[in-house]
Amino acid sequence: MTEGDRKPEYRAGLEGVPAAESSISYVGIQTTDRGEKEGVLEYRSIPIQSLAASSNFVETAFLLIWGRLPTQTELTDFATEIYSHRRIKYRIVDMMKCFPETGHPMDALQASAAALGLFYSRHALPNPDYARQAVIRLLAKIPTMVAAFQLMRKGNYMVMPRDDLDYAANFLYMLTEKEPDPIVAKVMDVCLILHAEHTMNASTFSARVTASTLADPYTVIASAVGTLAGPLHGGANEEVILMLKQIGTVANVRPYVEQCLASDPKYKFMGFGHRVYKGVKDPRAMILQDLAEQLFQKFGYDPYYDVALELERVLEEHLGARGIYPNVDYYSGLVYRKMGIPADLFTPVFAIARVAGWLAHWNEQLEENRIFRPTQIYTGQHQQAYVGIGDRG
Repeated sequence: MTEGDRKPEYRAGLEGVPAAESSISYVGIQTTDRGEKEGVLEYRSIPIQSLAASSNFVETAFLLIWGRLPTQTELTDFATEIYSHRRIKYRIVDMMKCFPETGHPMDALQASAAALGLFYSRHALPNPDYARQAVIRLLAKIPTMVAAFQLMRKGNYMVMPRDDLDYAANFLYMLTEKEPDPIVAKVMDVCLILHAEHTMNASTFSARVTASTLADPYTVIASAVGTLAGPLHGGANEEVILMLKQIGTVANVRPYVEQCLASDPKYKFMGFGHRVYKGVKDPRAMILQDLAEQLFQKFGYDPYYDVALELERVLEEHLGARGIYPNVDYYSGLVYRKMGIPADLFTPVFAIARVAGWLAHWNEQLEENRIFRPTQIYTGQHQQAYVGIGDRG
């Protein structure tokens, strides 16, 4: 065997294989002073719990993309620029009107995000002003596109954004044409912070691969949106609600779990399990569970929450030894459901938040860029004879 024939180690899904060096975010597991293990998520070294309690989404986006917390003047200017660029061009609106009403909002978002690139130069990547304007436009316009398609597919006109409302409140306003309750707006803002970034997940890897080709940032975001659409990634929160509806009642939880595990011992329960948070609950899930309870206290209970709690308890009995616990998708759908957001908009809302993380990785990738070109392990044969069409069986 020659040096060139020696096979490298293969890891399905690139699990555990570093694809980049990054200072944007960190996920891991730590041991507390009480000797208990807990999940850790930090944005630029700041714990997610601190950002959820004290920051807002626009400030968090600045932190992720530019690498530091802004001054008050910088934050005000950044927010003002975003708020003033929320409107989308009428040609994009006309394009969206032609989308089929039955189309999934993630497909509509991917097409709309890609279309933004048609209106802005593809040849200005080295220009820092171009980079900043791309960040502003994408952060500003993606929520407008999500809200616009939601109304258009129901046969209604889109609601124009309001510059006097903050990021989360304006998005909810464009969905309903009603100013949201301050508690709902705050919960939405925290949800956006929680979903803004999470290291080298599938969609972020997609974004960095696309960025490495020096594609424009609109194409980068469109590629990441397409990756996020899969049910094993962002689409899981939508599937969680469908699962809870299928179970129906607390009494049905244990029979449902046991039937699923009897049919397949490795059955995938949506909203459970994580590549990194093995043996611990996703810290974002803990915050989302608290947010759900805040909404229930103010606006009434959701019976599926009891089903979710019982499912978590039963699955801990069955799967706890395997380190499988709730992830961010498990409770986020219940939060969005209580806000009145349709289930198929859960993942687009995820995308609205994750644009900040994708842009941070786009910006970081360009600092010392090298196009991604992984290798493969060839499993086919060699030197096979060509068989004419008349001689093929």
